[in-house]
Order: sequence, then structure tokens, then C-alpha cells
Amino acid sequence: MEWILAFDNAVLDGVQQYLRTPFGDFVMPLITALGNAGIVWIALCLLLLCFRKTRRAGIAMALSLLVNLVVCNLLLKPLVGRVRPFEANAFTGLLISPPGDPSFPSGHTSASFAAAAALWRYHRKMGAAAFVLAALIAFSRLYLYVHYPSDVLGGAVVGLAAAWAGSLLEKWLSQRRKNVAKM
Repeated sequence: MEWILAFDNAVLDGVQQYLRTPFGDFVMPLITALGNAGIVWIALCLLLLCFRKTRRAGIAMALSLLVNLVVCNLLLKPLVGRVRPFEANAFTGLLISPPGDPSFPSGHTSASFAAAAALWRYHRKMGAAAFVLAALIAFSRLYLYVHYPSDVLGGAVVGLAAAWAGSLLEKWLSQRRKNVAKM
């Protein structure tokens, strides 16, 4: 387990030493803000729900985000209780307000990957664009020193699993609605 922490810290230190720039210091807080409370994904869900052609994708995204919320924020974060890297390493260069919840898994990353994967299942081009944004949000969490790489990786895995579950739920609901309509 110590090797994971050593790897995590080496990556974070490398990002700070080799990738931190004035432009990054400006843009990364903006990118991470898109993931605050899943706001960009919730807005996209609402937009998709407005159109018949994209409604199933919107439902799948909403269900994926709900599954993710329960698994990531209500179960895993309190269960694991990992201290954030800026606290553990006494990092003083934060560019955003310090998050108050536990570090593992990354909620920004898990919500982003849950939404992107659910969308990709229904609309490949929009899903691909969503994955690019999800990856940028995930990277922003490392850049801003609020998550370890293993938090981000764990968040991506949780998000992908939530998308799978959300898509299954949407398929089940859609089939159920068709069966009721036949009666």
C-alpha cells in the first residue's frame, strides 16, 4: 500500500513541477468548476430530456449520476475516509477552496465518467466529446492538488460502473414502459 502512496505523491509532485503554468493556474479552476456538484452533467441531462431523440440518453445519464452519487459520495467516501493530498502533504498552493469531504474516490471524476459513458452508449460523437471533458475535469483534480491519481482512477472506475448500472436501469424502464403500453 505504501508504494501506491509513493506513486501518487510522485505524480502530484511531477504535475506541480513540470506542468504547472500561469495559463493552467487560470484555466484548471474553471474546468474543475464545471464538475462542481455535477452541474455541467446535470444541465446536459436536462437538455437531453427535452428532445425525444435524446431522451433515453438523458434518462440513462440521470440514472447513472444517481447511482454514482449513492456509491461514490454516500458509501465509498465515508467508508474509505482518505485524507486529501493538500492536507497530508501540507500543500499551500491551492487555487480553489479546499474541499471538505474525503478524497477517495474523486467525485468530480466519477460523475464525469458516469455521465460521459452513459451518453456514449446512446450517442457516440456526443459521448466522445463528453469523455474529453471528463478527462480534463479528472486531470484538473490532480493539477489543483485536491486528489491523488489513485482517487481519480478509482473515480473513473466507479463512474464507468455507475454508467453501466444506469444504462441497465434505463433499458429496464424502457422495456417496462413498452410492456405497459401493449396492455
